[in-house]
Formats: sequence, C-alpha cells, structure tokens
Amino acid sequence: MRLPTDRAVALRAKLGRARLYLCTDAREAQGDLEDFLDAALGGGVDIVQLRQKGLEARQELEHLAVFRAVCDRYGALLAVNDRADIAHAVRADVLHLGQDDLPVRKARAIVGEDILIGRSTHSEEQAAAAAVEPGVDYFATGPTWPTPTKPGRPAPGLGLLSYVAGRKVARPWFAIGGIGLDNLDQVLAAGASRVVVVRAITEAEDPREAAAGFARRLRHERFSPAVHPGDTP
Repeated sequence: MRLPTDRAVALRAKLGRARLYLCTDAREAQGDLEDFLDAALGGGVDIVQLRQKGLEARQELEHLAVFRAVCDRYGALLAVNDRADIAHAVRADVLHLGQDDLPVRKARAIVGEDILIGRSTHSEEQAAAAAVEPGVDYFATGPTWPTPTKPGRPAPGLGLLSYVAGRKVARPWFAIGGIGLDNLDQVLAAGASRVVVVRAITEAEDPREAAAGFARRLRHERFSPAVHPGDTP
C-alpha cells in the first residue's frame, strides 16, 4: 500500500474541491497562451491540461512553463496528458492517462507518489474499473455527446453519467465530451458535479466569463467557493 506524501495529500484535497477542468492546446494559432490561461483560471477553472498531440518534448516543456506559472498564480492544478516523463520533468500536479497509454502502475513508477493520476473511461466497465483501480486519483467519463476533439468515438451519453453517479463512487470523477453552458443542466441532472470542457472555453469570445459561468453553476450553494490565488500545496 502506497503512503501518501504531504504534497499528495495537499493535491488530493485541492482535487476534492475541483469542479471545472479545462483541456486546451498551446494556443499557437492565437499567440495568446498566457493571457488565455489568465482569463480562464481567473474565471474559475480549477484544473488545466495541455492537450496537443505531436508536440516535441522541448516544445511541450516550454509551453508547460507558461501553464505552471499561471497555475501557481491562481492555485490551480496543472495536468499533463499521456506523458509520464514530461509530468515528472515539470513536476506537474496531475498526469492524465487514456485507456491506451501507460498502465497506471508503470506510470506511477515514473512519476512517484506525489503526482495525481487520472484516467479516461468510455464505458460502464471502464468507469467501474477506474473507480477502484490502485494508483488512480480521479477519472473522466464520456463522451457525453459527440465531440470533434475525439472524432469517431461513440458517445455513451447521459446514461453513463447516471450509471457512475448511481454507484456512489468515492473517488472524484468528471463528465466529459461536448459539454457547454447550454447543456450543463442535463449533466448535473444526470448526477455529475464535475466537468471537463474544451471548446466551451477555448472558443468562447470571453473565456473568463465562460469559465465563470461554469464555475457559478457547478458550485452553486452546495459546493465550497473557488480557492485560487494563494491556495498552494
């Protein structure tokens, strides 16, 4: 049985409060990465992940340095997608693994015990496994609706969210896939209280206001208010 480090305990406490998780590319086309992250995290994003396939390691490290600086400014969690070596190199807060990535046990051997590990799940069987898999700290499940970020992947829909919610999972879990402010109420009604979003913030005219809209509705009266500047592990 692994013994949690002080950093891991602090990160898990912060994860427990998290409601809004953003995945974004490095904004190379827009050239506004730091300003965009400042707006999104300032609006209430709790976790932000750099998700951009095909980056060379040096490029990814450079972009993640910007992510790290903004995350530290707001006390948000920094997530690295897929790459355990990169997560270890930048001392990320989170490593997120897909079903076809490194097994959790192998990834844990690389990153150590003081980085959180998340899992993607796309079916009831995968979600049930991730809910109890040793070494996993949270999981995301979906897509709730079809999304161009995962072309061709079937969307199990709101039924998958209802299934997970009905299991009373102790581990934090997030709904993902095609979620926007226009359909968030359906996600909440299905039993999810945490969401991963992409286009709803990355393509918003005002990313800060879009993030704030999610944050207000996700936290509502039942959840603690956002903890951002000064909230460091």
